[in-house]
Amino acid sequence: MNYKPFGRTGVNISPLVLGCMMFGGKTTPEDSYRIIDNALESGLNFLDTANVYSAGKSEEVVGEALKRNGKRNSVFLATKVHGRMSDEPNGRSNSRFHIIEECEASLRRLQTDHIDLYQFHRPDRHIAIDESLRAMDDLITAGKVRYIGTSTFGSWQVVESLWAAQELGLNRFVSDQSPYNLADRRIEREMLPMCQTFSMAVIPWSPLGGGGLTGKYVRSGSQPSGARFADETRPGMERRFNEGVLDIVDAITPLAEAKGCTVSQFALAWVMSRPAVTAPLVGPRTLEQLQDNLGAIDVEITAEDDAVVDAVIKPGENAAEFYEASFAPNLHRW
Repeated sequence: MNYKPFGRTGVNISPLVLGCMMFGGKTTPEDSYRIIDNALESGLNFLDTANVYSAGKSEEVVGEALKRNGKRNSVFLATKVHGRMSDEPNGRSNSRFHIIEECEASLRRLQTDHIDLYQFHRPDRHIAIDESLRAMDDLITAGKVRYIGTSTFGSWQVVESLWAAQELGLNRFVSDQSPYNLADRRIEREMLPMCQTFSMAVIPWSPLGGGGLTGKYVRSGSQPSGARFADETRPGMERRFNEGVLDIVDAITPLAEAKGCTVSQFALAWVMSRPAVTAPLVGPRTLEQLQDNLGAIDVEITAEDDAVVDAVIKPGENAAEFYEASFAPNLHRW
């Protein structure tokens, strides 16, 4: 497995990141342990979770898995803060109060003494970025956090944070998580060039479009039972799964068949092949899904493939809505 530099940190990470959102929720703890063990045995060394995933249960499962297999020191472990964790007035936000409190809670659930990458799950329009950065900087100084990053920020918000960190002599963000897939290429406009300019690692989430780019959905008839977009009454479904997404799947299906890979492997390999991308996150619900994801590592995307993709979804454009950078109050939904 070819490991990649994680931005400017000097840390080397696997070309895929194991996202742990399903663990402790749709995926049982025992199945989660098997997926984590299999991922690590296959060479992945980066696990990403968040405090809000299944109200802390994902972190608990990840912590227990690493305790059982004894591989905590071999793993680059990431989690996030921002979302609501209680009904208390200060139960969510990027405030110092919430950051410090939730860092301690995450450390307990993860059964570790430090978090390798602590990320803001979303921006917080109510709090000045220097207030949030000072809290993160204190956690780094205390040895409880090693690096800090962002998730679903606007590019201007990241640049503002880099400026504040430089002005105040604080640790800066080293990475960004934003959604990026064949159905939503909008981060190509500003976010990816910005990350390249400032040597930030890019670890995109939802590279398979929430499952819409896996080839398992059809235009008419019954959708797969239990699949995310099978319920047509699901709020916001049409924003992320529609005819435009199926047009993309139709275009890449013959490309995948010619390579002898699955549609999902092609879609994932395409994200992996983008010059600015460090490693996309995959969020398998089953061991079979993980094994399919791992197969994408060996899929080569050619210039001819890119031409077909660009014809059906132009660079910087989108057929679905995943990149909801928090520019407006109504986008704060935690």
